[in-house]
Amino acid sequence: MALRSSEEYMERLKRMKPNVYAHGRKIRRDDPILELPINTLKFTFDAVNDPELKDLVLTESHLTGEKINRFTSLNLSIEDLYIQQEMKRKCCHRVGGCTQRCMATDTLNAIGVVTKEIDEDRGTNYFDNFVEFLKYYQANDLVGSTAMTDVKGDRKARPSQQEDPDLYLHVVEKNGKGIVVRGAKNHITMGPYVDEHLVIPTRNLTKEESEWAVSFAIPADAEGVKIISRIVAPRRRIDLKAPYNQYGVADSVVVFDDVFVPWERVFMCGEWEYAGRLALTFAGFHRHSYCGCKPAVTDIILGATALVAEYNGVGNAPHIVDELTELMIIAELVYASGIAAAAKATKTASGIYTPRFLYSNTGRYMAGVNIYHEYDILASIAGGLPSTLPPEEDWLNPDTAPYLEKYFSRKPGVSAENLHRLYRFISDYSCSAMGGWAQYAGVHGGGSPVMEKIGIRSEYDLESKKNIVKHLAGIKDSV
Repeated sequence: MALRSSEEYMERLKRMKPNVYAHGRKIRRDDPILELPINTLKFTFDAVNDPELKDLVLTESHLTGEKINRFTSLNLSIEDLYIQQEMKRKCCHRVGGCTQRCMATDTLNAIGVVTKEIDEDRGTNYFDNFVEFLKYYQANDLVGSTAMTDVKGDRKARPSQQEDPDLYLHVVEKNGKGIVVRGAKNHITMGPYVDEHLVIPTRNLTKEESEWAVSFAIPADAEGVKIISRIVAPRRRIDLKAPYNQYGVADSVVVFDDVFVPWERVFMCGEWEYAGRLALTFAGFHRHSYCGCKPAVTDIILGATALVAEYNGVGNAPHIVDELTELMIIAELVYASGIAAAAKATKTASGIYTPRFLYSNTGRYMAGVNIYHEYDILASIAGGLPSTLPPEEDWLNPDTAPYLEKYFSRKPGVSAENLHRLYRFISDYSCSAMGGWAQYAGVHGGGSPVMEKIGIRSEYDLESKKNIVKHLAGIKDSV
């Protein structure tokens, strides 16, 4: 079985041991509070049968030759990177934002790259462990989290300097069968409804910090794993059903309370020199993913802004046309950065192609610094109604509905229902709990803009630019 149906995915979740805590209580994975977030993941399984998406979502395993979901694949060519980017943009259009599953794809690719490097340098067998795990992951069409971000404690102190060593996940025991780890990972998207947690380091480490240099995969319901979740979704609809309101997201603190990991599932253990390399390799892949998914979010904001301007009768106003053009430029520059990152990709010893770090970071930076500007454009053109729109119950109440339909009318020819649907969508998308989550995720997901700046500087050849000017100015260093 290399492809699961969404129903089979759901059945597996139901069989998992309950170790999820959400909103003050312990829940099973079929609890109604998780329905909408799980719907987002179910979409990624159903997409293999969607006529418009299946050619993007389906691919072939290089390990077995079987058809697999591209969300479980490695990027073994530049073309794979192109397709990943297009797939993410089109899939995000369908769910109204993050499809969530790409994070594990990026993590698998990063682990594959770095385990091969460690093995070649150290004579270890981490890459073999990875390949065997990947076979299992692909054969069962699994969903993984990216458990990367440690809680970090005192931000001025390194892992080894923390008052509590558990504030960065670390190895507390090794034996012939495996390792025992303790700590927690924060901001973990999909925590309650994944099959596996894919754990990688969050930063560079020193020789004295080798116990924090650890990477592994562990079943999400393993003994000692506890998942503490915050769940958000668009507001529930009563009668005015809409596709966007079928989806949601959950982010978690994933606690590892003396969790045993067998050696065959370990991908790094003590190789401190490679901790930062693995973190940055993941960042490069994930920021490339953002060059696909973030333009999709801008597309949605652009479409909502253009449509509300049209419904209000001001779609051709010059200042509005100008602001719509700004949104077009942001979306396509971010997307173009992803194309450039793929075009300039490098083949690694593992056979995996890594997107050019400079361009992935450039695209992700553009997306992060513009997200609030995009919502500002939407808010300024939509006006204040998304924040004060009467609840749906009042539109269904025969005593109040006629007044709302009369007094919220806009351009002739636009029905009261369509206007109501649009404004309720904009309200859900921009000034709800889900809207607030999306805005913060737009800034910080995959790394905050300051991290992209650091990434850009780390690879940028500034000296060559100085030399261009020295040549043009006739400057000789020896003078």
